[in-house]
Amino acid sequence: MSDRLFIFDTTLRDGEQVPGCQLNTVEKIQVAKALEQLGVDVIEAGFPISSPGDFNSVIEISKAVTWPVICALTRAVERDIDVAFEALKYAKHKRIHTGIGTSDEHIQFKFNSTREEILERAVAATKYAKRFVDDVEFYCEDAGRTDNEYLARVVEAVIKAGATVVNIPDTTGYCLPQEYFEKIKYLKEHVDCIDRAVISTHCHNDLGMATANTLSGVMAGARQVEVTINGIGERAGNTSLEEIAMILKCHKGIAIDTNINTTKIYPTSRMVSSLMNMPIQPNKAIVGRNAFAHSSGIHQDGVLKNVHTYEIIDPKDVGIDDNSIVLTARSGRAALKHRLHINGVDVSDEEKVDKIYEKFLALADLKKEVSDADVLMLAGADTADQHAVKLDFLQVTTGKGVKSVASIGLDISGQKFEAASSGNGPVDAAIKALKKIIMKQMTLKEFTIQAISKGSDDVGKVHMQVEYQGALYYGFGANTDIVTASVEAYIDCINKFKKEV
Repeated sequence: MSDRLFIFDTTLRDGEQVPGCQLNTVEKIQVAKALEQLGVDVIEAGFPISSPGDFNSVIEISKAVTWPVICALTRAVERDIDVAFEALKYAKHKRIHTGIGTSDEHIQFKFNSTREEILERAVAATKYAKRFVDDVEFYCEDAGRTDNEYLARVVEAVIKAGATVVNIPDTTGYCLPQEYFEKIKYLKEHVDCIDRAVISTHCHNDLGMATANTLSGVMAGARQVEVTINGIGERAGNTSLEEIAMILKCHKGIAIDTNINTTKIYPTSRMVSSLMNMPIQPNKAIVGRNAFAHSSGIHQDGVLKNVHTYEIIDPKDVGIDDNSIVLTARSGRAALKHRLHINGVDVSDEEKVDKIYEKFLALADLKKEVSDADVLMLAGADTADQHAVKLDFLQVTTGKGVKSVASIGLDISGQKFEAASSGNGPVDAAIKALKKIIMKQMTLKEFTIQAISKGSDDVGKVHMQVEYQGALYYGFGANTDIVTASVEAYIDCINKFKKEV
């Protein structure tokens, strides 16, 4: 009989800590519903005390989903726990996730404290959270660098105080897989009451070992894994949900099952990528564009003779539609809605479908075929219609041996403005013209161009970071014309800080 592994998804908390990837409440609900359909056991919905937006998101997610446990993160602070409980009031199944740093680095430099004081705070926070909910998870932040003997003392103390789950995070992604295995094994062997709680993993990918460490923890006895869709998260990210789910599905000999409906992996992955404006690297395991692609002649020959020569996963097992309908300018609304559905986006509002379809036709006129990535971009593009600042027109003259010149027209809350400027290249000229209309002191800090797929006629995506009055704002633009995409990304930044000024 197989063991059961609980999947704790923190896409909406740890995953959303990526700069520029923040979601609004409506988008978070969309992701939460997809995670429920995917089969995750626990959804970490946010850090309620961190902002009114996070607080409200936890409330609304609690209302929107039914069977997963809804978890709220706190520090080992009573006020944090009070606010978390308030945010969880509509959750059918509640969990408070509290904790504190336990490594000497955290104790000395972050808290200016001692091991004994940290132990007391850990116990006090667990007992306080237990007054509100039966299900309390305690995290030992930076457990990866925490001395095993002291870690065992903390874990034993919080379990006796009422913790039902103990989280052993490799917060810095420093551990080697064998080290992490030994850490979990040590706890299993040296904590008297360890059978009264579930051991959870939470591994970061700073050295590229998040999935390996998580699997090592599971092999040592952990029965909850904390993961994110596409492995997103701060710095180099977290353990990928899709990788752990498919490793266990492929390796039946491990005899550990999850509740994940793997056929929902690909559409959920694409939806999260689109909503967070975070493209998936082509060679990403399981969900990358090249995950099931074969270019080597030897590989192609083998796959054509028998797919199992080089593929250990059936693409259909992760929800990839082999019989894709190719979208062109002659495709109708039904085909477009089908591709949106395949990619995890269900649009019931026919007026919104019409808007997406209009943009689809315009794009299809520029390209031979419209890709899934293009379709996801179009599905999210309609939010630009609600912005105060919109790009009305852009004309650029550039070339070798001539000065680049740009003329731009903006619609700002219904009023029309125009300006022109020269610059060191077409993008520089266009942004200088834009700044003549938006007369604010803005500094471009980061400018990244990515091709959504491949080919000279494909959509390019621009990520920008603009500094204004000491704060950083992230913007995104996508267009077959990269200069236009750059200007739209800059305007996206402007619309974000205009809301705050």
